Amino acid sequence: MTVADDEKPALLVIDMVKDNFDPRSRLPITALAVRIIDPINRMLTFFHRQDWPVVFATDAFRRQDFIFKGRMKPHSLAGSEGAELIDELDRQPQDLWLPKPRFSAFFNTGLEYRLREMKVTLCAVAGLATHFCVLTTALDALCHDFKAVLLEDCSAAPSESAHEQVLGTYRRNPLFPLFQVATSGELMDALTGVRS
Repeated sequence: MTVADDEKPALLVIDMVKDNFDPRSRLPITALAVRIIDPINRMLTFFHRQDWPVVFATDAFRRQDFIFKGRMKPHSLAGSEGAELIDELDRQPQDLWLPKPRFSAFFNTGLEYRLREMKVTLCAVAGLATHFCVLTTALDALCHDFKAVLLEDCSAAPSESAHEQVLGTYRRNPLFPLFQVATSGELMDALTGVRS
């Protein structure tokens, strides 16, 4: 894990919403999503202690959205309880919450401008799902000239194999060190080394 001496990170937590954790929905991702709550909370505590920005970006779809014209069923509808953050996360008053109309936290949310105002240089991305919204957010961070770290132990997909395939694809990539896959512990160690 490599970070610059003057790095200013932000933690982007993606789609940790009630619809994804509702046992009545019987989603394949739910059991795996529950496992990442504790690692995400450890990262939240770490970022809060450093007074670094935390952004919760959550799906806020419309019932008639284009993306529901395929196999995906309507979920995380804007204004619904299912689109709210789960209560188990350590959200603080200073944290930013951005409803997003599509997969990436950068799509029509103003996130780029807010991060620039806060002088952020690196986006650590966590949440659901590794192969869709987490990945598109990490790639969009790069497209907006932010470094990106996909946090492997703070992200989940509907199956371990789908999660591992994404991680494997990006562990060794030509954009290193601009785009890295790392554990939360590796990122915390690297950032602590920068600050000591």
